[in-house]
Amino acid sequence: MALFAKGRVFVAAAVAVFALATGAQAAASCGKTGAGFDAWKSDFAAQARSEGVGGKGLAALAGANYATKTISVDRAIHKAFSGSVDAFMKRRGGAAIISKGRTLKKSNAAMFDRIESNYGVSPGVLLAIWGMETGFGASLGNQNTVSAILTLAYDCRRPGFFYPHAIAALKLVDRGALSASSVGAAHGEIGHTQFLPGNVLKYGVGNANLRDKATALASTANFLKAHGWRAGASASANMGAIAGWNSASVYQQAIAQIADAIDGN
Repeated sequence: MALFAKGRVFVAAAVAVFALATGAQAAASCGKTGAGFDAWKSDFAAQARSEGVGGKGLAALAGANYATKTISVDRAIHKAFSGSVDAFMKRRGGAAIISKGRTLKKSNAAMFDRIESNYGVSPGVLLAIWGMETGFGASLGNQNTVSAILTLAYDCRRPGFFYPHAIAALKLVDRGALSASSVGAAHGEIGHTQFLPGNVLKYGVGNANLRDKATALASTANFLKAHGWRAGASASANMGAIAGWNSASVYQQAIAQIADAIDGN
């Protein structure tokens, strides 16, 4: 999971939206337990409706539950990105990602060629992120996406960051890209490379079905291009774009090492 600061450019918008749309009310009604979640949902429904969320999204909101697993994972997130790059690589199976990534690069050469032609992003970094995030699609998560993202928008630790992602998740339900029963990672990330809902709306390509690997990888390339990826340069020379994906230094360095090893094969 790379939620640590995935989609960093979304933070400024998140803060602005939070300040304008919720102000002191949201700050006062956030919670540290599930006790006030249902009351908060009622207030949030009015806000969501005012921002254009329709009937399907509002129904998904009404059926959402306080996600205790999400809160547990969130409280331990900094530990997941602690230590040296070597230690992080070992914990996350860096060598195995490189090995399988090289194989997948060859077996999916046509797909990666199309993506690079369209976005200028080389296969290595996409394979590195794909492998790091979900083990190349083996583990897309089993937490209810709407419940997870709403819980984080309600939780007092970072409501301003998650508020616009919660609105986005409900809009994705309205559009049919998500449903009330969709599952993903603990922080509400979606698909093969684990996009937050707001970033699905902004960078998702095609039908934005990120459970389809080609769509997810093309969307990831679109994200990296938008964050300054320079075509023809190595991943190590594109650290700024990788930092847009995740602000944790050990993650960035691991992705660059893995990507360069795959592209250098």
